[in-house]
Amino acid sequence: MTDASLIDGLVAHIASLKPVRPVGKVSRADGATLHIRGLEGDASLGDGLQVYRKRGAPLSGEVVQIKDDSLVMLAEDRPEGVSLGDRVSLLSPAMIAPSSNWLGRIIDPLGNPLDGKPLLRGAHERRLLCPPPKAAGRRPFGQRLSTGMAVTNTMLPLVQGQRMGLFAGSGVGKSTLLGQFARHMDADVVVIAMIGERGRELRHFVDEVLGKDGLARAVVVAATSDQSPLLRRRCAWTAMAVAEHYRDQGRSVLFLADSITRFAEAHREVAVAAGEAPVLRGYPPSTTHLITSLCERAGPGMGSQGDITAILSVLVAGSDMDEPIADILRGVLDGHIVLDRSIAERGRFPAIDVLRSVSRSLPAAATARENEILAQARKMLGLYDENAMMIRAGLYSSGTDPEVDKAIQFYPEIESFMAKTEADDPQRSFSQLELIMRRAGISKS
Repeated sequence: MTDASLIDGLVAHIASLKPVRPVGKVSRADGATLHIRGLEGDASLGDGLQVYRKRGAPLSGEVVQIKDDSLVMLAEDRPEGVSLGDRVSLLSPAMIAPSSNWLGRIIDPLGNPLDGKPLLRGAHERRLLCPPPKAAGRRPFGQRLSTGMAVTNTMLPLVQGQRMGLFAGSGVGKSTLLGQFARHMDADVVVIAMIGERGRELRHFVDEVLGKDGLARAVVVAATSDQSPLLRRRCAWTAMAVAEHYRDQGRSVLFLADSITRFAEAHREVAVAAGEAPVLRGYPPSTTHLITSLCERAGPGMGSQGDITAILSVLVAGSDMDEPIADILRGVLDGHIVLDRSIAERGRFPAIDVLRSVSRSLPAAATARENEILAQARKMLGLYDENAMMIRAGLYSSGTDPEVDKAIQFYPEIESFMAKTEADDPQRSFSQLELIMRRAGISKS
């Protein structure tokens, strides 16, 4: 950290301090929601509030409703110890002040350090809910990215500014795959949102999955599963605001979110407390806009801005790809990667089901020859999949269908190829794929 950045951070912190704040009082308590009088003329939706309890530490929360004679506050913690008449002060709107010195750090959604070291704010504050770049002014997708894995270098390529969904059930290797992207994918900066994660998993992900080298170019924003829905929802917004900070510096940013499902679940708790009806399989109507507005903030930038390439994970219980969150994301993203439990159970990582996955960067991300190779490879995988039951049961006789014979010869090698997690750049990966197809008699040119 340079002396100049240290001074800028201190000046920004001092400037953010306010000696006088509007004050109201608690007039009613309903579970986790508190009704506050005296601030309805000063507060806006989303503003922070702090209750000074007679017993216990101050209690923070957020304005979720504004009525004629009161505010409704959702507390960030259980409101034990709150009494009628307790003083309530109005805090500043939700803001974050990222700094370039945050690389290698773990922070909470409020911008506080979680790694035990001091953390200074940046010189400029950013709103958590910023509009995306103007649609007509954004650049098209950028160049194809090296991901460090053969399957995403070839069958499911990613390009700068692309937004991909990662759909998986629990225990199928989703977090490990995200860590692989964080360590090996081409990017200047990696921003990771760990939303509603188990506390034990945070340390494991940082130390074992991400590693020292991966963390060195990353900012991890974490809200654990025991924290309030306000903080779990804010986690995604804070991480995106940090990603936008680096994007505006002209950098290429990789944004990883684990998971959008827990982001939506946190929003459901907040929205129901605010009076919204849960109508979309238990989710409120605002869920669709919540998710799409977050996704639109990622992607290619404008002018001298960089790009935010996003990979957003979705928990799909029982591989139900039609559940609401998965359905919303499939319609707004530029492709999806599906992890299959049966593939994971037979020991292949990453457990990507190529036939159910798609990258909308194709065919533009590959040359004509590469697209031809991909089409042939998918055809062979499809043929094997159609006949898999007969093949494994020993009911298929060699020579019955020449194309199926090729698929059978092709399958073991393509399985090994898709398991490569220390792959070369995309061009070399394509050359290796073509060589496999030639050995199976599929590609001769």
